[in-house]
Amino acid sequence: MTNRIREFLRTRRDDGPCVVVDLDVVRDNYLTFAKALPDTRVFYAVKANPAYEILELLAKLGSCFDCASLGEIEEVLATGATADRISFGNTIKKERDIEKAYERGVRLFAVDCEAEVDKVARVAPGSKVFCRILADGKDAEWPLSRKFGCEPAMAPRVLEHAHRHGLVAYGVSFHVGSQQRNPQAWDSALESAAWIFREMQDRGITLSMVNLGGGFPTKYLKEIPGVPSYGQAIFASLRKHFGNRIPETIIEPGRGMVGNAGIIETEVVLVSKKSDTDKVRWLYLDIGKFHGLAETMDEAIRYPIRTPRDGDDLEAFIIAGPTCDSVDVLYEKEPYMLPFSVEIGDKLLIEGTGAYTTTYSSQNFNGIPGLKQYVI
Repeated sequence: MTNRIREFLRTRRDDGPCVVVDLDVVRDNYLTFAKALPDTRVFYAVKANPAYEILELLAKLGSCFDCASLGEIEEVLATGATADRISFGNTIKKERDIEKAYERGVRLFAVDCEAEVDKVARVAPGSKVFCRILADGKDAEWPLSRKFGCEPAMAPRVLEHAHRHGLVAYGVSFHVGSQQRNPQAWDSALESAAWIFREMQDRGITLSMVNLGGGFPTKYLKEIPGVPSYGQAIFASLRKHFGNRIPETIIEPGRGMVGNAGIIETEVVLVSKKSDTDKVRWLYLDIGKFHGLAETMDEAIRYPIRTPRDGDDLEAFIIAGPTCDSVDVLYEKEPYMLPFSVEIGDKLLIEGTGAYTTTYSSQNFNGIPGLKQYVI
């Protein structure tokens, strides 16, 4: 909770749940990443929070941008950032969207199979492509394995296919899982990347870049290493696997860039029991899985929650959202400890919610408007 957010919440007109993002924190995060990995270009993962104010700030600071869709590309270009600072990093793209991105000047595309290469070759000739490989996501709280990327052994074939179809076989990418708490997680993926570089060199094709992906965490309930620890571990692995011929590198922080910059204010709608013998009470908020807190799915992300009654004795609560959907329960497998005295009408603060909240919020499900966001 920054002083700026505290003052904003103190004076705002109460118009329902909202998330407030402090740009000063985003600025500090960007500078921290730039310092920790000084020879690595930062490509902010727009999907984490595409607020115009955030994109505009990062563009002014010199950031590049990882975009998952044509819509995100348009949002970045609207800030005045040039297309050479954009990567179309989704491996699942419609051919017409690739074509439109190319028309707007984008020349860097992710692929993970020959069929995706063929799309790029047809409508974005001469572009650079990088092949995403699978990573296991061990130690990540939100793993990203299986859906994106190919087995490392397949990557040389995909990249050679790109080369033979007139594209620039540019490099390799991977993602070690979102909210990755282990700085050593990049090592095995970099070992695979170095093997791919050597294999491509044997085929007469020189790769240039390793996209280290995202995964950099924000602080929730558990302690996490600082960004410098990640920078040191990644650089050590680069030296270990590439020797003195370290390639160009980029990172794609999303959660680590904006997560700790935002706080949600929410209201307690109901506190109740299901029977007289229940030992755990239910606490219902005016926000749930469908309006910004989708990452509580399987209780993967456990957000810090502050109450106006902190300091009172604690008891276990099941926390749920307001919608008429039975899956709109945030924490039940492991009930959440909150002050026993919390009551209807209390305003709670959910910390670390600057990333993946507004973008997950539905529009008008159960007649509830999407999560409001204020960027200050």
